[in-house]
This record gives sequence, C-alpha cells and structure tokens, in this order.
Amino acid sequence: MVTLDYLLTVLYLGKGEERMSKLRRTSYVGLATVAAALTLVAVLGGLDLLGTAFADPPEDQTYTGAKRCASCHFTQYMSWKKTKHAKTFDLLPAEYQEDAKCLKCHTTGYGTPSGYKDQASTASLAGTTCESCHGPGSKHDEIAQQFKSKKTLTPEEEKLVRGSIWLMLPKNVCVECHTVQAHKKSETPPELRKK
Repeated sequence: MVTLDYLLTVLYLGKGEERMSKLRRTSYVGLATVAAALTLVAVLGGLDLLGTAFADPPEDQTYTGAKRCASCHFTQYMSWKKTKHAKTFDLLPAEYQEDAKCLKCHTTGYGTPSGYKDQASTASLAGTTCESCHGPGSKHDEIAQQFKSKKTLTPEEEKLVRGSIWLMLPKNVCVECHTVQAHKKSETPPELRKK
C-alpha cells in the first residue's frame, strides 16, 4: 500500500528532513480540511455518506447509557472503552466531580431531564459515552430490540432502526468541549489544563 509519507519521500527525496516534516504537516492538514469540507457539503446537502437514512429521530428519547448500546454494538463499545472519552469522568479530580462546568463535558446529557445527575443515580452516564455524539437512544433501543434475533435486516427494517437515532447530532458536538482551537474560552480550571 502506498502511503502519503512514502509518496512525499519519493517525490521530495533529498529535500531535507525539516522540509519533509513541513510537507507532511501541510499535506495532512490539507487532506483533513478537504475531508471535513466534503463531509460538511454532504451533510448540508442532505447526502448520506454511510448509507444510512437521515431522519429526524424521535424527540422524546431518554439516555440509556453505553452498556445498553453495547448489547448490539459490542465491537464499537469495546473500542470506545479504550479511549479517553470513556474515562473523562474518572480524569476529574474529586473536587470537580460535582462542578456543573466540568460535568457538561465529562458526562453524558448533564443538564437534561434524563442525563447525568450524580454517581449514585446515573453512573452509567459518567464519561463521554455513545449518546454524547448520537443523542439519547431509548427509542432506538426499543425499536432495535424487536429485531435482535435477526442476523440480517431488510432495507426497510434497517431504515427504521437507523432512523431512530442520529448518525451524529446535527451540531458540532466536538467543539462544545474541545475548545483549544475553538473561538471560546476554555472552562477548564487553569491548574488542570495541559501545559
């Protein structure tokens, strides 16, 4: 497989490591920008990049927690468990684990009726779980459960299940917490910020 690094090395052989490093950075940033732009155009244009129906999921859903998601999406769940998102609540020092400014990014659904409240009653929503990006999944879970014994869904069944939850919430959910490159001030206490 030919990689971007390989192509750059062949094309710019002998140009110096500093220049190569700059070319790599520029190329990766360029590719990321093009990918982001194409995704934005597709989403705004209503195109469906992953073959799933763009539907407005039911609005009256509640949060279920990542373990409910794992009952059908086990591979994705195990992959998520290895990420920092799975551990965001655990990364908070004890004195910040009840701070509303911290909980909106270190838990799922904080400040909403069915979202994270506290460790005693909603521990399954501690951390940045599946529903932080896909939205509450109670109706999705309810609809999908009727097909749990089937290995393959018909196109209509697939559309029904996929249309009951967001592929990605229709807002820039990442920037709500990842503010380093955003245009707003980070609410992370200065003593906890990376230096």
